[in-house]
Formats: sequence, C-alpha cells, structure tokens
Amino acid sequence: MESVRPFQIDVPSSDVEGLQQRLRSSRIPELFETSWERGPPSDDIKRIAKYWADEFNWRAFEKRLNELPQYEATVNRSKSADAIPLLFVHGWPGSFYEVTRILPLLRDSEKNGGPAFHVVAPSLPNFGFSSRVDGPGFGIRQYADTCHRLMQLLGYTQYASQGGDWGSQISLAIGNFYPESLRAIHLNLIAALPPPVTSPFSFIPFLATHFLGLYTEKESAGLKAAQDYQENGSGYFKIQNTRPNTIGVALADSPVGLLAWIYDKLVSWTDNYAWTEQEVCEWVSLYWFSRAGPAASVVIYHEATRGDWTARPGVAVPGAKMGFSYFPREMFSTPRAWNRRLGDVVLEQEHDRGGHFAAWEVPELLVGDLRVMFGKGGGAHGVIKS
Repeated sequence: MESVRPFQIDVPSSDVEGLQQRLRSSRIPELFETSWERGPPSDDIKRIAKYWADEFNWRAFEKRLNELPQYEATVNRSKSADAIPLLFVHGWPGSFYEVTRILPLLRDSEKNGGPAFHVVAPSLPNFGFSSRVDGPGFGIRQYADTCHRLMQLLGYTQYASQGGDWGSQISLAIGNFYPESLRAIHLNLIAALPPPVTSPFSFIPFLATHFLGLYTEKESAGLKAAQDYQENGSGYFKIQNTRPNTIGVALADSPVGLLAWIYDKLVSWTDNYAWTEQEVCEWVSLYWFSRAGPAASVVIYHEATRGDWTARPGVAVPGAKMGFSYFPREMFSTPRAWNRRLGDVVLEQEHDRGGHFAAWEVPELLVGDLRVMFGKGGGAHGVIKS
C-alpha cells in the first residue's frame, strides 16, 4: 500500500437484490437430525435465511459500518500522545467488524484510569473489503508483512497486537520477523507444545504432571476440547486446507450454504451466546458482499501450511511481552506451563465465561485484560515507546 485513502462501503443494489433472489429460491433440505451432532438443524437455517431475505436491511448495516473512520483499515485514534498502538487481527469466520464491540471500551479506557489506545483493525487481504490476492504463495508470512507495513505506514514504529484464530498466528509471525516493532502480544487463542526431552528441567515436570494427571480442571478441559476438536470439529479445517477451491465454489454460489457453513462455527465456538438473526446476517453478509468473494477467505487455510513460515503450535516470540486470556469455550487450549514457554508471559487471566469470539461475546473481559496488561503496574506497561 502506497498511501492511506478514505474508503466507504457501497455494495451495488444489483448485488443486494441478487442475494435476496437467491435466498428466496434456495432449496434447504429436510434433515432428520434436530440436534447439533451433525451440524446446524435445518429449521435454524430456514429461519435465518428467511430473515436474511425478508427483514435484514443491508443498507442500514452498511450505513452503520460507514460511520466508522474507514481507510484500507479501520482506524480509531485516541487524542493521547502516549496511546498504545494496538493492531487487532481477525480470523475466520470473523472480520474487522468484531472490533466494534471493544472500541467503545478501549476509547473510554483512559477516562476510567486505564491506558489509552490507538486501534487499527484491518480487513485482511481476501476478507471484507480488502483486495483479493491473485495467485498462490500468500501465507502467514505475507499476512504478517502486510499488517506490519500498514502499521509502519500509519507512523507506528512500535506497537502491540491482539489476536485470536488466525490473528494469533499472524501476531506471532510479526513478533518473529519484526521484534523491534512488535513489543507486546495479547492472545485469546494459545496453542503450545509440551517441552522436549532436550530440556530436562521442563520435560521431567511435564512427565510427572501428565502421567499423574496433575493438570488443573481447566487445563484438563482444554486438552479434552483439543481432542474433541480433532475428532469431531476439524472437518472444516481439513476441507479448507486441502480443497479450498472445491468448498469455495459452493460458498460463492449459495448464500444459504455460506450461512450454514459460518453459522455452524458461530454457535459451536461460543459459550451459549444468544446470536440474533440480525447479528448472524451481518457476519455472513460481510463474506457474501466481500470484495474478493466468499471463496477467497478460505484460501488462508491452504496457504498457512505452506511456504517458508507455516502456522503451527508452539511458536515462541522471545522479544515481546505476552499476555494470554483463557475462555472456557475456546476451541481448545493447552496447559499453562506449555504456554509460558512461548515467551515473556506477563499476564495470564482465566475467565469463567466466553468462547472463541471473545471480542464479540465478552468484550468487557477482553478489554479488562488489555487494561491490566498495559496499565500502570502491568507487565507490558511502558514497553512501547512513542
């Protein structure tokens, strides 16, 4: 990107009308299963699809989005010269829209005695209203480079990052490639590995803890969730990783297919969050009307496991202060001793509610952790030099 240009969302009326026509002519199968064991019940999909076609007002939602200061990224600046530049990195099936739940709380942080923040929430390439990536080879390294260049372009030579889902892996990659700039990382999806046998002082306690079952109740639940995810919840990942073009055609052609594919994750990955039809349609519409199209968003799963930097558990960032927020309905979590091997961990906060989309589900908890981490007395206080 060579410059920062103002941007307004303006989806053509023909696209909005075309979506409504597709929804009204959809063929939703009658499914015998009424539980979530096989995926979203067809009655749920019918109800939300009808709302999307007949009641959801894209123009009203578009107007609300355009009230945000939008450029190539959504930027919210504090008036404080000492505010902390905070890069908010979304994942799939999220978007920049998630940040709108935490923006008011971050904006009021300084008034309430906490640190001030400059928030930068980009739509990643292939998502939202960012451009399409044409051609292969755009993986985690390239996403990290893009986010870092954006922060440099905005004048932030040092900054912090907050991420879950792909935002976690992208933040860790930035910390490895640009340690002089990314001085602190806060994550709400943490994946680590047990210590290797080559580190006896860590490996021996790990063996004792593992074989004697000395994990805490929440750690045991996190490991069980990881096993359940691998056995019952990772099918989408394998499909998007190995055949993104195949699933991409289906998602780009059928709005109801896209709805079912995303709605499955919204419900499965949250902590009994009461999604309204309006919210679901907003989230899914940002994929349907995205500049690159719904198919482009799943390509990251293919590219993330290829190239010179791959997504994987146990990525350490020695040069940055790190903070971890644990939510009980996250897809999975690893034991805290494993996680502390990722770097200089200055904050660990266990929560009793919340899931994968913490910024949307429990924004007050996520912001509370950021305020503690970066506020006076916090482990990352003063680490970023303006």
